[in-house]
Amino acid sequence: MCAKKYEKTHPWITFIVDFRKIDYETWLLLGEAGSECVHVSNVPLKPGLSELLYSTYLVKGIQGSTAIEGNTLSEEEVKKRIEGKLKLPDSMEYQGKEIDNVLEAFNSVAKKLEDGETQEISIEEIKNYNETILKDLPLEENVVPGQISQHNVGVFRYRGAPREDCEYLLDKMCGWLNSPCFNPDKNKIVFAIIKAILAHLYIAWIHPFGDGNGRTARLVELKILLASGAPTPVCHLLSNHYNKTRSEYYRQLDYASKSGGDIYQFIRYAVRGFVDQLREQIDFIQLQQLEIFWRDYIFEKFGENTGKIDKRRRNLALDFWNVEKPLKIQEIRKISAKAAEKYSGKSSRAIQRDVEFLVEKGLVKKQREGYLPNRETLLKFLPTRVIPD
Repeated sequence: MCAKKYEKTHPWITFIVDFRKIDYETWLLLGEAGSECVHVSNVPLKPGLSELLYSTYLVKGIQGSTAIEGNTLSEEEVKKRIEGKLKLPDSMEYQGKEIDNVLEAFNSVAKKLEDGETQEISIEEIKNYNETILKDLPLEENVVPGQISQHNVGVFRYRGAPREDCEYLLDKMCGWLNSPCFNPDKNKIVFAIIKAILAHLYIAWIHPFGDGNGRTARLVELKILLASGAPTPVCHLLSNHYNKTRSEYYRQLDYASKSGGDIYQFIRYAVRGFVDQLREQIDFIQLQQLEIFWRDYIFEKFGENTGKIDKRRRNLALDFWNVEKPLKIQEIRKISAKAAEKYSGKSSRAIQRDVEFLVEKGLVKKQREGYLPNRETLLKFLPTRVIPD
């Protein structure tokens, strides 16, 4: 068999992974990631909160993936674009179109998996991702969406693999990713995280397309995570991590090739960021669960009391959950629209009596600067444990 040109120009493209070379700390993080992915999947949330979780991380993922490539739209603007509420000047409409394309590609990936299409990765699929991502965008003359570029392509000082080898390399990469070593019977999500990261890295190394290689790589990454059973909000976290650490992301990509193909440091970098993002997501979910518990606890504390004053105090206790800065008595009326209505015409003394009642019940705490919700009261319902030094 004739030697391929890339073997001399890009000898680090080997399609070899030795799981024993992944350090123990990264394995611990991968175990945590697998466990927390299952946790996110199995936690019931109110419909509104479930949709908020989904939409929040959809926006973060799409904004992150496009921002790395230079799109300047903020998370809020991306959110409005997804909702069809963002009007852009003609000079910036292409940035909105970039968002539309990534959203279309993501929805297509999710729909095909839901419909039972193959979980394996193919060259044709990767090309289709690139075509969708670049559809109707202003491109350089020699860039054809969905087709391997016939011209040298790179980012910064890095140059992609020889053009004549790209088809071969993509085919070999797909076979590697679809092989049993990445698809064990157990710990599917854990191995899918490694697989997704390496798919991203190898597409960046091969750099087959004239444009959109990074966005294409992140879509392949997304599909692999979705196909493993990871919950949808989790599957956007790597893109968000790469964007939030953009300079380090490029440094790690650069090191991985210059070191002769040290994939393990890039895996470590990506996994650490993934878990950090996942912990934030868990914190978000736990906060929503505490809010539900807070509501139940307040109704339990007030019991069957249904008098007018009790209802007003109960509603005030519920409103206090979202208070982050100490409130003075004169600010209580502004805590919510319902409070403004209930305390309309009431004296400050009446408000003071209601707040002091909540303090006595252990639902509100008094500080020198004002009043705050006594969320610590919920901690007594958590399992007892010793906090190590």
